[in-house]
Amino acid sequence: MERTPAFERAAALAQAMQLPLHIVAFDYLQALAVAGLFAPEQIRLARDGYLRTHRQWLAEQASLLARHQIMVTSEVMWVQDPFAEILQFINEMPLLLIIKDVQHESVLERIFYTPLDWQLLRDCPVPVHLVTDDTHPRPRRVLAIVDVLRSEEQDCVFNDQIIDAAAQLSAQCDASLDVVHVYDWTAVYATDMGFGALPLATGIHEALGTAQHEAFTALAERHGVPASCRHFIEGAPVRSICEFAINKQIDVIVMGTVQQHGLSKLLGTTAEQLLHRAPCSVLAIKPQPTLQS
Repeated sequence: MERTPAFERAAALAQAMQLPLHIVAFDYLQALAVAGLFAPEQIRLARDGYLRTHRQWLAEQASLLARHQIMVTSEVMWVQDPFAEILQFINEMPLLLIIKDVQHESVLERIFYTPLDWQLLRDCPVPVHLVTDDTHPRPRRVLAIVDVLRSEEQDCVFNDQIIDAAAQLSAQCDASLDVVHVYDWTAVYATDMGFGALPLATGIHEALGTAQHEAFTALAERHGVPASCRHFIEGAPVRSICEFAINKQIDVIVMGTVQQHGLSKLLGTTAEQLLHRAPCSVLAIKPQPTLQS
């Protein structure tokens, strides 16, 4: 029962976007559930009392937000599997965005089971905003991450959707917007040529870099991104993005994430690696279907 960074960010965005806010608290104590097997009536009373106190506290917080012209509703649920309940909310409500506090997990734990954060990143059809701190509840600096190494048309459209989402967020919050593409030429070469093709040819490196830079420039110009806010970086993606975010004091990184399968799901996507290391909050969006002409 405390106002977490996600609570503050959700309130700030609801006010900035002039949209209603629904706050849900998911409660579940494993020890209490196990104890209920031996003393069900006493545990039921204890659980109901706890939920009643939590609902009262949350209602009081909602009334405080209402004073700032925010339409807010709230509820508290006792549930072991929050992800299933979140999907139910998505099916029943016109949700624009899900906002949640980051839950830090170790690498070993991520290998053997899927925490709620990873489930949301991989399988939630609604954009997910995972919040790390409340230094600036209303973001002041937004960073969009794009990947111009996309060959198919629907993938290229995804870059447009990422920039559009970041631009909308920055405009509504009166925040600055930077756009970054990281050229990881070693990964490109290894994927296309194989590890046995070393040493790398300088010509291939330069040609790939030139092609990606031209594609990135065209993408940025199409969205009206000023030259001073476009950043084409060479290096390892996660490290480069984190260093940029620290240097620029970024509040929110906006990036795309796609549903992964097999080994790639086990190892994690760039979005998941960024969540583990990013110095700020992350807004992850999924590809949205486009209208066919």
